[in-house]
This record gives sequence, structure tokens and C-alpha cells, in this order.
Amino acid sequence: MLRGLRKASSNWLGKVVMAAVVAFLVISFAVWGIGDIFRGFGVSTVATIGKSEITIDQFRQLYNDRLQQLGRQVGRPITPDQARAAGLDRQILTQLVAEAVLDERARELGLGFPDAEVVRQIMQDPTFRGGNGQFDQTRFAYLVRQAGYTEQRFISEQRRISLRRQLAASVGGDVTAPQTTAEAMVRYENEERFIDYVVLGAAQAGDIPDPTPEQLQTTYEQRKFAFRAPEYRNVLLLMLSPDALAAGITVSDADVKKAYEERSSRYATPEKRQVQQIAFANPEEAKAAHERLSSGGVTFEALAAERNIAPADLDLGLVSRADMLDPAIAAAAFSLAEGAVSAPVSGRFTTAILRVTKIEPGHATPLEEIAPQIRKDLAVERARASLAELRDKVEDELAAGQRLDEIAAKLKLPVQAIPAVDRSGRTPDGQPVALPKDVDVLGPAFSTQVGLENEAITLPGGGYVWYEVAGVTPSRERTFEEVKERVAERWRNDEIAARLTAKADGLAAKLKSGTWFPEVATAEGLKLETAAALKRRGSNALPAGVVEQVFRTPKEGVGIATGANGLDRVVFRVTDIRAPAFDPAAEDVKKLMGQLRTAYSDDLMAQYVGQLQSEMGVRINQQALAQAVGRSAADQ
Repeated sequence: MLRGLRKASSNWLGKVVMAAVVAFLVISFAVWGIGDIFRGFGVSTVATIGKSEITIDQFRQLYNDRLQQLGRQVGRPITPDQARAAGLDRQILTQLVAEAVLDERARELGLGFPDAEVVRQIMQDPTFRGGNGQFDQTRFAYLVRQAGYTEQRFISEQRRISLRRQLAASVGGDVTAPQTTAEAMVRYENEERFIDYVVLGAAQAGDIPDPTPEQLQTTYEQRKFAFRAPEYRNVLLLMLSPDALAAGITVSDADVKKAYEERSSRYATPEKRQVQQIAFANPEEAKAAHERLSSGGVTFEALAAERNIAPADLDLGLVSRADMLDPAIAAAAFSLAEGAVSAPVSGRFTTAILRVTKIEPGHATPLEEIAPQIRKDLAVERARASLAELRDKVEDELAAGQRLDEIAAKLKLPVQAIPAVDRSGRTPDGQPVALPKDVDVLGPAFSTQVGLENEAITLPGGGYVWYEVAGVTPSRERTFEEVKERVAERWRNDEIAARLTAKADGLAAKLKSGTWFPEVATAEGLKLETAAALKRRGSNALPAGVVEQVFRTPKEGVGIATGANGLDRVVFRVTDIRAPAFDPAAEDVKKLMGQLRTAYSDDLMAQYVGQLQSEMGVRINQQALAQAVGRSAADQ
């Protein structure tokens, strides 16, 4: 809850701190390298900023709170070593120092914020509103207490935050972004280029003779590193996911039938009707109009025209009964025959005459047809319920020193044994290995050691993957005989690339000398093509590498780029460059200007905080910092 209160009440500060980490890293942590422990520190003081102090308790409270937050995000506890590797302690210290610097400057300037205004802001905070939408004193007291605050301490914290906001507004509140910057960004994103081009492929390289043994040997010696065998790892994977566990769960026919009956609305398509409606101010008007319709004195369409009802207001569309907000209108509409007109209907908001022009009958999917899906859904639901218990059992076995394959056998869970896989996910014969989707397993597996227990990886859809490295085959240099075929392929590709490059250079030289592009293409038997409205980013007809080269070439300029397969050569001429129109009133430009204004303001605030730190002097007590996070100062 403390995190929620901090986030809700100090959004700008988070941006300032994050900007500060990047913008004035040297300033912020200069003190780390000039004697981290000073005489005169209190035993419970982590840092001093001017006349202010950051105590161990103050630091530890935020540190532990952030650890719990990160643990909930990743689905597992964060260890002290992991927090240290991520630099969490210094990130939090940077935040607290930045806050303390601003508080100190506010005191120096004599800034104040009345209690009445603080109370007013708290009472307007949606966090503390009750069911009636008004400030709820009981809810406020409960949330503040849950966050570890007293009421007075919370109000004091809000006052400090408000004073920081005043400083931020005075420093960067009136910053405006230069329009020229926005124009440059709009042009960069939306400039269009048009080109004529030809593609030189392997066919244009001519016949490539077989390489001699000497040529192959030379290629091998020059490219030995490219032919090395990569490091392979013997990996065990134990995956717990709802879908995998569901495969071993049996669901009875009775359970399927019961679920079908309880969830019948899910498996039925409701009846829909095309409904037209003419609304009236009162029942008398509606009654008179209905009499005219009944007598044939006016048609439904003519009546709507008389009342100046737009087609969009006349036709309610093809709707189900549940789509109609007014129960009385819905009941009347779904009691009419197709083409029939209703009597006046007194609804919740109006009196109306209805006509149904089309009826689409509802359809209920038979149990026999939907039973396999229901069975699968029930199995997955039961699997999710047992997932946490199984996870704990696996963790307990790991803590007891068991291997993943032993755990899988004991708990009757499937384990995937991969005898050899490289970093790209392929076996020694080049075949891809089936790995869990949407999660990186190989990265962590290649970062750990043989037999080491590792933290489970959380699956996006729920579930866990444990991994263990059972063995490592180091990278090695392959012999010439092992890679002879690959060497020959590389030599051939090099020859093709060299010939195509020479040919592309020749074509480009002709174009630069003034030869007409169609004439050049015809002489070489190439197809002249055009590409229109190319942009730097987005969907283009040509590979990204070609587009990048096009945008480096001026109008009427000639260029050469490598095709998508690495061998083709694309020879092109830029025929036109079209800059986008810049409209300051356009919504996307307004949004861009707002983003730039925020970025400039944040950057200015970061510099301001950095300068304040330099002026006030920031001293860090490494011993107290180590004590706050539970390690020795020697680990710094």
C-alpha cells in the first residue's frame, strides 16, 4: 500500500528520479569514489544531504517495500544477491537523496504549504473515496494505517511532496519545446522517398567453377572462427503449466454436462433483430401516430421523415435482447413478427413505436459438439488450482538437493532432456529444439553452471519452468574435413558476392555518368522496378538495409545496397524526396509537442537536482548502507 500511496501522490518525482539516474549519474555518485565512509556519521545514518539525514530505518523501509513489489511482479521472491546485482540499493538511495535535496532547498527558500490545502488535496484523492464517491474517513484511516503511516505523518509526507511539486513547477513548469525539433522529428518519421532500382541475383554472377583444394584450404584458414563448433549444453527442463498438467487430468461426462448447463449462455448465440424506433415526447403523440399507421394514412418511413428522425437514430441496428437497455422496449421488439409494427410502448425514458425488419434466430451449440472444449477447459481450471501446490513440492525437492529428472520421476511430472543444444536453440546436426514459447530458457541456461540450482522462470500464461545444466561441451575448432562442404558453400557465396559487387559498381558508374536507367537495365537483361513512398520505418516493399541506404542518398543520387539474402545487390536511383507537411494543429503533432515538453522539463529538473546535490554536499555512509540491506561493507 505504501507503494500505491507514493505512486499516486508523486508521479512527477518518479520521472525526475529516473531521469536523474541517467542524466547526472556522475554527479549523483561522485561521492562513491572519494572516500565512502566519513567521520562524524551517526551510527544510524545512511547519508547526509546538507543538514538532512537519511536514516537506516527510512532506507530499509523503502528497500524492503521495493523488494516485495519486484517479487510480486516476477512471481517469486527476490534474493539479496539479485537485488544487489540489479543495483536496487543504489537506485533507492538515489531516489531518497533526490527527495532530500528538494526538501532541503524548500526549507532554505522558506516555502510552506498550509494544512488546509493538504487536507483538501487528500479529500479529493480518488483513493480515499467511498462507495458514494465522497471522501471516506474510515477508508482513509484504514489505508494510511495499512501503509505504516500515522495520520499526521501521512499529512506531513503530502506536504513535502507538494513543496517538491512547487519546486518542479518553478524549474520546468513553463518549459516549451522548440517547434523546429518537432518539425525535424515529423520529417524523419514521415519523409517519403521514391526510387527506380534493379536487383542483381546469383543468376547475374555467371557460372562459378568448382573451387580448387588450395582455394578451399585458404578459405578455411581465413574463416576458421566461422566454422567453429559452438558450445553445447545438456539441459533438463521441468515445466509446470496449466495446459501441460491438464493433459493428465480426467474429467467425467457428468462434470461436462453439469458445466454445460451452468454455462449454457456461453455456448448459445442469442436471437438478434433489426429494430427501428420512432420516439415520441408523450403517449398521446404516439397513440395518434399509431392510428395513422394502422389506417394506412402514413408509412413508417414517412412518419420518421415527418419527425425529422435521422437514419442513424431510426435504426437501432441488429441487436440481441441483452443489447437493448430499456426492458420494456426490448420485450416489445422481441415479441413482434418480422415486418410488424408495434403499438406505442412506454419505456423507461421515452414512448416509442417499433418495427422489426429482420430476425436472426438464436442457436444453441449442442453438448455433443462443445463437449471436447468443455472437458479441456475444466481440466485446465483444475490444473490451475493444483499448480501452486505442485510448485511448492518441486521447490522443496530442489532444496533437498534433488535433480530435476529425479524430481520429475518422484512427482510423476514430464521432464524434457536436451542432450545438446547451442545458444541459437539447435542441435549439433542443425535441427531446432522444441522449447517453451514466449520465454527465454536458453539465455539463463547458458549463464549458469553444471548442477547448480536455479530460480524457476515464470511463464506468461501462468506456470513455471525449472532448468538445470547437466553437462557442457565446450566450443572447439572443427577440422577441415568436418566442414569441407560448408567451406565450399562459403567460398561459392564469396565468389558470387564479389562478382555481383563488381557488376553493381559498373552499373552505378554508368548511371552516374548520365546513362538512362532503362537503357542500363535493358542492356544487362534486368527488370527495372520502382518503389514508391518508402519511409524510414514501417512496412516497405524493400528490405530494411536497402531502405536505410536509400535514405542516405540524395535526390537523383545513385546507390548500392545488399539484398535480404546477403548476396543480392540492389542498384537504385532516388527519383524523388517528399517532405511531409507540418501542421502544428494536428493531433499527432500536439501529442508530440507534449511529449517533447515533458522530456525537456524532466531533463531540466534532473540537472537542477544534480546541481543541488553538488552544492549541498552528499555524503554516503557505506557501513550503514550495508547494514540496511543486510551485507558487509566489504561487499561494496
